[in-house]
Amino acid sequence: MAVDTIISLIRHAQAEHNVANDYSIADAPLTELGRRQAAAIPSFTQQIQPTIELIASSGLRRTLSTTKIGLAPAIERLGIASVAVLPALQEANDYPCDTGSNRAVLEQDPEFSDFNLELLTPDWNSKKGVYAPDQESLRARALWFRQWLRSRPEKHIAVVAHGDILRYIMSSDNEYVEYPWQNAEVRQFKFDPVRVNTPQCPIVAISNTAAGGSGETGPTSGQIALEREELQHGAGNLSLPNVSLPSLDFGGSSDFLSDFESRISQKANAVREREDELKQLEARLAAAEKRRAEVSHTSPLRAEGSPNACLHAHAQNSPTKLTHGASQLLVQCV
Repeated sequence: MAVDTIISLIRHAQAEHNVANDYSIADAPLTELGRRQAAAIPSFTQQIQPTIELIASSGLRRTLSTTKIGLAPAIERLGIASVAVLPALQEANDYPCDTGSNRAVLEQDPEFSDFNLELLTPDWNSKKGVYAPDQESLRARALWFRQWLRSRPEKHIAVVAHGDILRYIMSSDNEYVEYPWQNAEVRQFKFDPVRVNTPQCPIVAISNTAAGGSGETGPTSGQIALEREELQHGAGNLSLPNVSLPSLDFGGSSDFLSDFESRISQKANAVREREDELKQLEARLAAAEKRRAEVSHTSPLRAEGSPNACLHAHAQNSPTKLTHGASQLLVQCV
């Protein structure tokens, strides 16, 4: 049952924007220190990695790298293709460092090509709709993810994400948890046994937290924005007021979860259909090019019925230059 599910939340290891405090770095990758931090995760999670039954990860490069390196023992057992790469786990803000790469770009990168990226639909990095950086969308996204966790049958789920969105996942109702996540930190949670079957289904920390991390707290883009007093983006700005969700009715059921998953599935199917159409079009184009080459090779200028052939025949019968009659003949041939 969901009440017994262990949820290991993991913040990604150090990325380039954490060091430079620069959120203009597109889809910021891990630093060399970040890779060492990720490689150290197995050493302080020896007790929990063997029990992980499902891994969910954000689709940004720094989280995918942290997942692949830090959860290597579990991935070796489960298979990397079984990792659920969820667009809902992307970071909160719409800065370049928090905006994921297109699926095709990730699939061409040898480090990420073996992940199953089919849920990264064309709009996953649009920062619009459910992925928008406003408080209401973020609370809805975090709520969807908690409900998704609750719907899963696995007893231990590892989640690799980002500091700001993790705080929203840890929060519920109108409460915002201002926990300072360290890079490569692992904390364990369970569903609140009293409220697990409510729409909010909040999670609570448990005593056997797997401490770790770098010992330093690399700032999130939201914290950088707060320090610079750039509050317009909103998502990770801890000083902004909490916003309730009176317009969203989740009804105490999994309707919202089902609708969200259905939308993702429909978009993924649409992408696959478009890919099939393009493949068919490419095949037809290749066949047409082949036929054209064969015809040209046989008679490039004198093919029967071509304008050149008609003009050539007319010239054989008349020593005069091209006249109005020849022009009419050209029109007929064409």
